[in-house]
Amino acid sequence: MRFFLESKKLILLAAAVYIVLRLIFGFGLVSGYIEQITIYVFIVILAATGLNVIYGYTGQFSLGHAAFYGIGAYTSAYLASITGLENVVFFPATILAGGIAAALVAAIIGIPILRLRDDFLGIATLGFGILVRVFFDNSDKISETLGGSRGFTGIARLTNLEIAFFVTVFLLLVTRNLITSRYGLFWRCIKEDETASASVGIDTARMKLMAFVYGCFLAGVAGALYAHLYTFLHPSNFDFLRSIDFLIIVILGGMGNIAGTIYAGLLWVGFIEGLRIVLPANILDLRWVFIPLLLIVLMMWRPYGLMTKRKS
Repeated sequence: MRFFLESKKLILLAAAVYIVLRLIFGFGLVSGYIEQITIYVFIVILAATGLNVIYGYTGQFSLGHAAFYGIGAYTSAYLASITGLENVVFFPATILAGGIAAALVAAIIGIPILRLRDDFLGIATLGFGILVRVFFDNSDKISETLGGSRGFTGIARLTNLEIAFFVTVFLLLVTRNLITSRYGLFWRCIKEDETASASVGIDTARMKLMAFVYGCFLAGVAGALYAHLYTFLHPSNFDFLRSIDFLIIVILGGMGNIAGTIYAGLLWVGFIEGLRIVLPANILDLRWVFIPLLLIVLMMWRPYGLMTKRKS
């Protein structure tokens, strides 16, 4: 009860946003494509929030976030397919399974690699991301259902506005409360100075692992929502460039700022998909010229992110 009371204003704001979106979708004011992209925005925000916990709040440089996003997607889709529980009633269970699978893998690899710091940790997570991509490419040797390099097809479309919105809002509120708790304080201390944090009694290894596992759990849940939104998975959906997308969102919004991640996620997806709509098909590839220009301008204008004040 205390959790909801402390978050009352945010819950009311979220309810207002949902009502507006539901009315827009209900009256058919936008196309089905715009509806799908709107739902995708919530998924991207959730996954990017996971990376913000890992990198923005704890200072652990990860370049393999898309791997956990993919693990959640493939786990949820595979469980739904082999059990036949492809309906909304059992969907929360498969979403949770996707998040747990990503968290378990994060815990297993996190114990050895989180001993590394900075660029070395980034290289290690990048290597893990490539390993997972190769595993997805050859997954049909384990089960034909997974599709391997051909892609995972025949996934039930279960993700809708209600599920994506309320799962994202709930986990954002949980993350916010976690950040403001003593665990969040420990994470920020570790980011500022890990040696000093250890000297005052903080179990830095445990706290870093906790942040890493929780951030990957959020990515796994987002992946599960993604799988049942687009109903097709391919290993290329979870490559290194997808990890860069999440990293850009975290940096644009401001490291260690959840509100910034929300705004940056909306801006990033909206800009990319907006260019897809505006630009003619024959010059669509020019959007990859405009996107870097946008990043350069934003970094010159707001070097610490959209929602982060300049450091003194």
